[in-house]
Amino acid sequence: MMSPLQLSVYWRLSLVFIFSSFLFFLDIFTAAIIAATCHQGNGTGSVHTWHGAFEINQSELMESSQVNADWWTESGNPDSVCGWADWLSFGQTLFMVGLLLGSLIGGAISDRYGKRPVLLVCVCMHAICGIVPAILPQPILFLVIRCLTGVCSCCISICSFSLAVEWTPPAARLWPPAFLPFCFSLGTIAGAPLAWLSPSWRQLHLSLGLPQLICLPLYLAIPESPRWLLLKRRMDVLECYQNNSPADKQCLDLVLDSAWSDLQKASQVPKEPPSKGHASTDLMHLKHPTVLLRLFIMSYLSAVTALTYFGICMNIGSFGVGVYSAQFFSGLSEAPCLLVPLVNLGRRPISVLALFLSGSACFLSLLLSRFNCKAELVMSLALLGKLCILAANFISVLYSIELFPTVVRQRCVSFVNLCFRIGCLVNSLVPPTSNGTISLAAMVAYSSGPIVGCWLCLLLPETSGVSLPDTVEDCDRQPKPGLPNISAFWRKQKPVSRKTEGLHAEKDAGPI
Repeated sequence: MMSPLQLSVYWRLSLVFIFSSFLFFLDIFTAAIIAATCHQGNGTGSVHTWHGAFEINQSELMESSQVNADWWTESGNPDSVCGWADWLSFGQTLFMVGLLLGSLIGGAISDRYGKRPVLLVCVCMHAICGIVPAILPQPILFLVIRCLTGVCSCCISICSFSLAVEWTPPAARLWPPAFLPFCFSLGTIAGAPLAWLSPSWRQLHLSLGLPQLICLPLYLAIPESPRWLLLKRRMDVLECYQNNSPADKQCLDLVLDSAWSDLQKASQVPKEPPSKGHASTDLMHLKHPTVLLRLFIMSYLSAVTALTYFGICMNIGSFGVGVYSAQFFSGLSEAPCLLVPLVNLGRRPISVLALFLSGSACFLSLLLSRFNCKAELVMSLALLGKLCILAANFISVLYSIELFPTVVRQRCVSFVNLCFRIGCLVNSLVPPTSNGTISLAAMVAYSSGPIVGCWLCLLLPETSGVSLPDTVEDCDRQPKPGLPNISAFWRKQKPVSRKTEGLHAEKDAGPI
């Protein structure tokens, strides 16, 4: 049974993730609405966007213009959204830039000021970013808002994963990285019908921004990370949490068990001035062949994961299916990732399997699209590839922590996360074809990248049930990589309690 404070953390963070997905895919919905309502060009009624092609005739345009007057302007009013529709194509790129900036500053800010205040500020700014374009529809302001939304989304992800992991006992720390993305998928499912019911620019932003704005008072009850309070010597707040209920006291005793021992050890060690050779020693560890090989493989997998996942997500309207229904099923296809913690597989077997299935599904989707097969079948295969690459990303979060030694772990994991954000940014710069579909080169990259990563995973050792390495020598003593045994896919792993598992996962936990 979960304690009241645990429940308070989980259900409130689930709302945060559900609403944050609304603005995450806003560019897809704005592209669809512009294609359906804006009169463009010579009046032929054919409008192409960077997310897909939508064919509409002149009568549909005139009918739509009568319903949504704020979109239609025959006088060429520059304040109209249709007057600066070309600017919107940069919104997705600036959103990815914001995610990159958030990954660079979010962890440091939350470590200094606490997860709760940073989360509250970012959630409030995120909600305001959804409302402002409805009130002030200006091109430059909209692009700045999209970049700021990306920063807030990344910081929300960092702080939410941190709070969820640190309020979870060590034996169940696999669940928060699966539960929060599941809530994000629920938000993707709910956002599609909301956008479908919002036929204008103003209605779209109000329907996607107001729910989070209304729920802002609920987030004030989110408690602070107990480990952060302990490290900052905020004993008064911890005592208040412990006196809340016997269940909360028992929960805090579990989650703070390892933190108490770490703090006591740190207090017993006399402080010494940092040696001049400390930086050079860390550099030597980073130059070790084992560390370099693992850093290269995990960085490649991180970039490929971002490229494939967001390549499919942000181009979901390019498969010939209605963009709203496609977005609905896109979120639905991610729901099975909640079952990943129940699978008794090691890190390497499930990574190899997920990457291979993802690349194969994307390749079949590309192949069938060239033979003009049904759009539903092509999209289903692409969504299967997205589901598998999401599962691979979920495993790689813990895999990265377990592969690198403690002396350089945070630096290596931060670099792997940076490669993920760079992959997101590169994907937003990939141009579509002239008819709005995904280009052949991009789809080949989405399919071949995971398959190459599948073979690279064979060079990594299995780390499930193995103690975290503290030095490079510990990495060398880990089980040597070999060809995967087919029995590993149904052999059960013995549960091993590791106090340190998941303590660093909150800073680098995944696609959102």
